[in-house]
Amino acid sequence: MKALLLVDIQNDFIPGGALPVPDGDAIIPVVNDLMPYFDLVVATQDWHPKNHGSFASNHPGKKVYDVIELNGLQQILWPDHCVQGSKGADFAPGLNTNSVEAIFRKGTDPGIDSYSGFFDNGRKKSTALADYLRGRQIDEVYVVGLAGEFCVNFTILDAVDQGFKTYLIEDGTRPLNKDDFEKAKADMKAKGVGIIMSNEIIKNG
Repeated sequence: MKALLLVDIQNDFIPGGALPVPDGDAIIPVVNDLMPYFDLVVATQDWHPKNHGSFASNHPGKKVYDVIELNGLQQILWPDHCVQGSKGADFAPGLNTNSVEAIFRKGTDPGIDSYSGFFDNGRKKSTALADYLRGRQIDEVYVVGLAGEFCVNFTILDAVDQGFKTYLIEDGTRPLNKDDFEKAKADMKAKGVGIIMSNEIIKNG
């Protein structure tokens, strides 16, 4: 059984948002076209409290993209984004959420960031996504979303670690930085991740 996992396709990560991924909105038609070809579609949603430790605004004297230590982990400081209940946290316009069976919110603990849809960055707490997928007899996970070298990458690596055959659908993903994404893809390949394009799914049905 195959699942399509939509990672953080939210207003704050598309052009006009607080932390925009270049061309991030271009993935939406691709993602919508892919949905009918999967047994299950689930989504992750960044869902931060206003006092989240990853926000530069919560560290006086620090600025966006500074790196600090947060509870023993290296942490990049971000603009305030995907604040719980805000428009920026909503799914991007045009995304077909009717096909999404379940939503897994992450980044809710102010003391630790969560790039992956499976665990926080310290792997202290699970979102229960892996158990949900297993409960639906999923063995293959195909990942799309934003941003490629951060939340998509960490979600993919955890999917592999949890024993799922895992694929990145490249044209359903956009990165903040293309060079960093190339490094992430090399790491994915080394761990056995398949990197494909959407037409390989749609063509084969």
